[in-house]
Formats: sequence, C-alpha cells, structure tokens
Amino acid sequence: MDYKILLTVFAAVFVAELGDKTQLATMLFAADKNVSKLTIFIGASLALIVTSAIGVLAGSLISQYISEKMLHYIAGTGFIVIGIFTLIKA
Repeated sequence: MDYKILLTVFAAVFVAELGDKTQLATMLFAADKNVSKLTIFIGASLALIVTSAIGVLAGSLISQYISEKMLHYIAGTGFIVIGIFTLIKA
C-alpha cells in the first residue's frame, strides 16, 4: 500500500467534506434525540463508501479512454469554472 497516496486522498476528501451539505445533513439527523447516533454514523459512512466506490470505478473507466494529463486539465478547468461561478453569484 502506498501510504503517501493514502494520506493525500484522506486529507483531500476530509477537507472537502468538512462543512459541506453531507456533513450538515448528517448533523441534522444526529440532532434528533430519538434516533440512534450509531445508526446515523453507519448510514453516513456507508453512503460515503458507496459514493467513493463510484468515483473510483468512474475514474478507472474514464482513464482507459482519456489520458491522465488530460483528466488533470479537465478537472482543473472544472474547478476554475465552479470557482468563478461561485464568485459571480456571491
């Protein structure tokens, strides 16, 4: 196992998930006093696992047809466009 990649992916996903809609929704579910916190934790964890698996599978499939360098350009451009759109709407 490549621990450098493991830590890089962990850090990127951890920072990306902090304060996003997923975490806010999980906090709202956890605020209900009548619901098991373990159930909420397991449900939220399984959802993140499944969405991550979809991301890994999609990335593996796409990389068979598009070069890694081109994927970096596409992702970078996408993030820039989203950033500009967010700044304009602010």
